[in-house]
Amino acid sequence: MQLPEKFTQNTRILLGNEYESFVNSLGETVPVSIRLNNKTTEITINEQVEWCDSGYYLAERPLFTADPLLHAGAYYVQEASSMFLCNAVKQLFPDARRVLDLCAAPGGKSTLLAQYLHHDCLLVCNETVRQRSAILAENLTKWGNHNVIVTCDEPKNFAALGSFFDAVIIDAPCSGEGMFRKDAGAIAQWSEANVKMCAERQRRIIEDAWESLNADGVLIYSTCTFNRHENEENVQWICDNFDAEKLNIDISKFPNISESDYGYRFYPHKTRGEGFFIAAVRKTKSETFKRQKKNEVKKGTKFVVQKEIIEKLDNSREWQILNKDNTFLAYDTQFINDISIVENRIKCIQTALPVAEIKGKDIIPTQNLAFSKVLNINGINKFDINYDTAISYLKKETIYLQNNQLGYILLTFKNVPLGWVKNIGNRCNNLYPAAWRIRMSL
Repeated sequence: MQLPEKFTQNTRILLGNEYESFVNSLGETVPVSIRLNNKTTEITINEQVEWCDSGYYLAERPLFTADPLLHAGAYYVQEASSMFLCNAVKQLFPDARRVLDLCAAPGGKSTLLAQYLHHDCLLVCNETVRQRSAILAENLTKWGNHNVIVTCDEPKNFAALGSFFDAVIIDAPCSGEGMFRKDAGAIAQWSEANVKMCAERQRRIIEDAWESLNADGVLIYSTCTFNRHENEENVQWICDNFDAEKLNIDISKFPNISESDYGYRFYPHKTRGEGFFIAAVRKTKSETFKRQKKNEVKKGTKFVVQKEIIEKLDNSREWQILNKDNTFLAYDTQFINDISIVENRIKCIQTALPVAEIKGKDIIPTQNLAFSKVLNINGINKFDINYDTAISYLKKETIYLQNNQLGYILLTFKNVPLGWVKNIGNRCNNLYPAAWRIRMSL
């Protein structure tokens, strides 16, 4: 592997005697890791990622596209080092009620946050590029948490929320040095000028997001690069220029993680994962966000009583149903006001849980409902299908079931929901979203 000369010089200074071991590790096989969703117990894997109780290594990289459980959101393919974020959640903000994942696509850290944050926390996941925000929304839909908003807006616009969030996660766009082993293109694109540009852009993003962080709120900053300019120097810049203090994350159980003056580093010659940097700071001064006395739900909003829909949802929560453009949206009442605050100020892609669509005289259940962890599966007509049928369904082909139940049926694979069909007797109408269908030949 031919590394850029200036990168080599800088990294030798950074690593000293460990440099040769580091370079040798870049020629090794890239570890394959996945993180399991807590909505299923159908997957059993023995080799756990040591710093993440839901993360596991695979012996080899399978053809993930051919696995229906991936499409069902039973797991997420995520680089192992970045799973360390769960420790920051557990240690620094386990009781947060509003959290922003600012640079969220394609959704690895967002789905992790959705799983490890308190179940009464509202998670806002943002991506500035519209096409990437659609991918983010798809992955979060498959993960199944209903207390998640997907937005598509510029970081600077979140200042309009005031000091709204208890924690902000910035997995910043970077020069990607930590991906050299995984992506040869990252080597070709590397330059000192790009490192400088990335560091400057990262500071702008941090500055834009700072106002939206509450007093005593936690900012998590991470990159997948090695140089200090984009890592420690940026964290020091935060502490020097804002009312912020560096926070420690306990890594005593993980001796192969390297602690630096302003953060924590994952090196491929020491940990089983790619290059990764993470740091945490606390905001020490600000006006805390004050919940508005007046409800911020838009004037004229009319919630509807839709008993047959509410009966399909977790009855331990209180729901209100809104008919918006012929789509029934289910709002967990504890989040309504906060959701409205975000909707009124930020460009949103997905807020409440879409549960059904009105088409003519039909009320059609949504894919969001099929994947949702708040779906009350008792009383739902469902049918477990084999592998070949599951692949046909995911290709959006016509489905034939040996099932006498007519109407809407939830298809499952290994008891994990895949989506809906409408059984009309001699065949089933396949309701899997066309944009998500498997296009490759299997």
